[in-house]
Amino acid sequence: MKRKSAAILAAALGMSLLLSACAQPESAPSLTPSASPSASAPQPSASTPQPSASADAQSTGGILSTFSAEDLDGNALDQSILEGHTLTMVNVWATFCTPCISEMPELGELAEEYADKGVQIVGLVSDVLDSDGSVSETQLDTAREIVSATSANYTHIVPSVDFYGILYQITSVPTTFFVDETGAQVGYAYLGARDKAEWSTIIDEMLAEVDA
Repeated sequence: MKRKSAAILAAALGMSLLLSACAQPESAPSLTPSASPSASAPQPSASTPQPSASADAQSTGGILSTFSAEDLDGNALDQSILEGHTLTMVNVWATFCTPCISEMPELGELAEEYADKGVQIVGLVSDVLDSDGSVSETQLDTAREIVSATSANYTHIVPSVDFYGILYQITSVPTTFFVDETGAQVGYAYLGARDKAEWSTIIDEMLAEVDA
């Protein structure tokens, strides 16, 4: 199993060396992202179902105030996963993306270290859907292998139609944003991977903003 995980991780890393594109750091509000090493994000195609009414509800409330989806193991998820967490860090990633995969081991560490501070990390896997909106089992298996190989042992969401409004705004991965218990965005969105120390600083800043 370890050899298989290593082989799949190596393949994903090799592919994303061809596809990734880097940008210079900057900051920007809302889901207009600030930049760091990243790769182009897959976009829902014209044949993919369009955002539902719940996406409109998100835009008028919080960006994650109402949603239903599943995790990588097929377990049902909704906005209740935010309850009891002062801050949720949502990391949008893709299986082909080197910067995404490279930061996941440290994101796993941060998830453990900040758990007792009311912070959780959630992944949103952006490239596990086929053009018709159905889940690709091949991509799903790849995502599971990457999560296992990187010890990114936190919840990873398979995007439903409720997330298309968010994904349409994201042009590169990883993109990371923060929400409070109600699903309202906190602070900026961040484009690109960062190291553990950088993310720790940002998380502390976001916690201070929520507590202010």
